[in-house]
Amino acid sequence: MKKIATTLVCLVVVTHFGFLVLEMFFWDHPVGRGIFSMSPEESASSAVLAMNQGLYNGFLAVGLIWGLWSGRLDVKVFFLACIIVAGVFGGLTAKLTIIFSQALPALLALVFVWLSAYNAKQSTSPQS
Repeated sequence: MKKIATTLVCLVVVTHFGFLVLEMFFWDHPVGRGIFSMSPEESASSAVLAMNQGLYNGFLAVGLIWGLWSGRLDVKVFFLACIIVAGVFGGLTAKLTIIFSQALPALLALVFVWLSAYNAKQSTSPQS
């Protein structure tokens, strides 16, 4: 269970570093325009905002790395919950697919992180 949880959290980390690269470096580029269906004018006028979004995605990824490195359940739960909220908000306000590309993977990771922590607690508790 712990391996699945760690793998899913790592997948979320990689995804968010990918968002960082996309939003900070490829937003005003044919790749970013194609992914987000923007005209060159739209991507140019919103590039600074996208760079800010990309930086935040990087912070979320680093927060999850901290949680993995430290083994702290609270840190992993906090950053996964932040990603879920941001993904749902983005899906409702910007593009529905954000729910599936951002919120859903984080939700799956969160479920397995909780299950892993629960299983670890059950295996270390004294038997009656």
